[in-house]
Amino acid sequence: MKKNILFLVLIFGFYSLINAQEKLHNYIDPMIGSEGTGRVFIGPSCPYGMVKPSPDCTVSPNSGWLPMPKEVTGFSQVHVSGTGGGPKYGNIQVMPFSGALDKIDQTSFRAEENVKLGYYETVFKENNIKTEITTAEKVAFYRITYPEAASKEFKIDAGFFLGEKEIPNSRESQQFVGSEIEIISATEVRGYSRIRGGWNNGPAYTVFFWAEFDQPIAKYVTWKNGKLVANEPLQFDSSEKTGALLSFGNKGNKRLNVKIGISYLSASKAKNNIKVEIPHWDFNKVLSSLENKWEKIIKRITIAEDTSLEYKKMFYTGLYHTMLMPVDRSGENPLWNEVPYYDDFYCIWDTFRTSSPLITLIDPEREVDIVNAMLNIYKRDGYLPEGRSGNANGRTQGGSNAEVVLADAFVKNLKGIDYELALEAMLKDAEVPPGGNEEAEGRGGLVEYLSLGYIPYGIPRAGNRTIDYAYNDYNIATVAKGLGYNDIYERYIKQSSYWENLWRDNYEDEGFKGFIMPKDEDGNWLDAIVFGTSKIQKPTFKYTTHVKESPWYVCHWCVFFYEGDSWEYSFSLPHDIPEIIKKSGGSEVFKNRLNTFFDKDLYNVANEPSFLTPTLYHWIGRPDLSSDRIGKIIRNNFNATNFGLPGNDDSGAMSSWLAFHMMGLYPNAGQPYYLINTPMLEETKIEVQEGVYFKISTKNLSAKNRYIKQAYLNGKPYDKAWIMHEDIVKGGELTFTMSAKPSAWGTTILPPKKI
Repeated sequence: MKKNILFLVLIFGFYSLINAQEKLHNYIDPMIGSEGTGRVFIGPSCPYGMVKPSPDCTVSPNSGWLPMPKEVTGFSQVHVSGTGGGPKYGNIQVMPFSGALDKIDQTSFRAEENVKLGYYETVFKENNIKTEITTAEKVAFYRITYPEAASKEFKIDAGFFLGEKEIPNSRESQQFVGSEIEIISATEVRGYSRIRGGWNNGPAYTVFFWAEFDQPIAKYVTWKNGKLVANEPLQFDSSEKTGALLSFGNKGNKRLNVKIGISYLSASKAKNNIKVEIPHWDFNKVLSSLENKWEKIIKRITIAEDTSLEYKKMFYTGLYHTMLMPVDRSGENPLWNEVPYYDDFYCIWDTFRTSSPLITLIDPEREVDIVNAMLNIYKRDGYLPEGRSGNANGRTQGGSNAEVVLADAFVKNLKGIDYELALEAMLKDAEVPPGGNEEAEGRGGLVEYLSLGYIPYGIPRAGNRTIDYAYNDYNIATVAKGLGYNDIYERYIKQSSYWENLWRDNYEDEGFKGFIMPKDEDGNWLDAIVFGTSKIQKPTFKYTTHVKESPWYVCHWCVFFYEGDSWEYSFSLPHDIPEIIKKSGGSEVFKNRLNTFFDKDLYNVANEPSFLTPTLYHWIGRPDLSSDRIGKIIRNNFNATNFGLPGNDDSGAMSSWLAFHMMGLYPNAGQPYYLINTPMLEETKIEVQEGVYFKISTKNLSAKNRYIKQAYLNGKPYDKAWIMHEDIVKGGELTFTMSAKPSAWGTTILPPKKI
């Protein structure tokens, strides 16, 4: 009998292990893209979670974390992921230590570090203190284990933040406004941090906190402006940095549990967030809940079981990164109480291309909330966000690209959105100058764009703004036509061709003619332009298709093309590729032009305006060449290591680009279809609605057999190298037969043209 029981226990244990291994969230590796230029957030976070606790290694990095041996100054509760530009957040920093309460700086070095989904752990060299972190939506949970003989101390720094610089009002750096801290009881501390500036140069935002401990405070010291004071429970806000050093003695349980609730409304709301989200002291229960939240979302896409471990990690981590931002702050908006509210659109210029379409595909209810949040921002602040952080719009990088997101939702028939209001908001961007607030919202250079049909050189980012606005106007035309406003449609479909006014037909480079080039307000092409803003000295330089004009003395934001050159941007017209092909000299010339772009390393894999470019061979009937380019780009630039992303992840933009291409689909955002490329995964199954699946499968896929020979949609021959969104969301199966040589598949029916 005992043997039978033991056998059953072993069998049950075996199947439990197998089941645990099948959990898809185990393939998420938060460290992918953490080093190099990826800048991803490595700590625990719920999907779109407001609280993101992790270590801060000095005040410099955007996401807080830097690799060992860099020191750790403490653990802050709010961070961003994958962003460029100046830092934001890094508020309410805590740090365990052991010893006297006589100094504020408790910087330590890591002896080891362990990171997985929803969990961070480190042990410090100096004191052997182990810190473990997990989180709920609005509450961080710390489990701190002190050595047996050590005393248990803990620092709360309400004045810390990322991006601090000594220069007042330094551009894109955060600036201190105020802080407060108060010891409420033997187990509770509350306070806030008020900071302004950062990446979007925004006004002051306030992060309130409430900390609860599972052991009583034995003694404490608080500080203001660097001066330590014993037994003073309150350091009120007088525009100076405040904090507290707490001691829990050296007796009793060596494990200290800490819950830190965060709120943008009040400390009392932060306390209530603890009551609602974590009313207990079970660390593992919080971690398990977080894992289940991620599992529920990412299991909407399953891939072939025999997919390599590297590809599984790359794919599921790509999904994960896409859903870290924007942040769901519904019920946590100090400006108005209308929900939903999302913040940290950081920024839409990056995320409209692949992040929003990926969320739409696998989590459409969430995308509806995000779009409605954008519309709530429009209703209350007067403009749609292009970027937004800390309750404030900013910054603009090119177009008013919320229009693309709204149009994408419209053409993909997302329900629960007021598209009449959406069109109104889009038209506000397109018709009302933002009145000196061009960096934060709306369209800079709008008056010139409407009067001249382009933005002249001298207005910041004139080149990419002109082509972005043309696409945004196409998005407006799309929604207007669908809603039956033909007069609006006619106007904006005409404006969607304004990019042609900066197309210089006779300009030649690398043997190819026709590029987007600078023009002054009088209509003159500029072969030489002035560097700088001096009224006395006006040095000029020759302007070519390869110029990226941003030397140290020229405003980074004042260039003709933001983060790129004419070669890149002359391909970046998602709605008008056939016209570019025509202006370039036809399909064969365009193919050679694309080949030159890639073969001479003019393509920048890390730059969002080039996201669509590898697929442009589709428009000349050569999807095989698109697949070749995409495969090479991924093999050379993406992997499952800490250096696995080739550029800033930009709130999941880079990761979602990868995830789409691994499935063999690629969205042309704002339009209702996906381009079809050779998948990197043998099989992908997407739950597009509850209980409704769309499956992509391959036969004979290998490194050699990398070309689609035949395709079948629901058993019927399918000859198009693109597929409509509606065909995916109603469910079915798309099957590819692969071969070692290119075939005629996908060569005759080209992707849709303008509406």
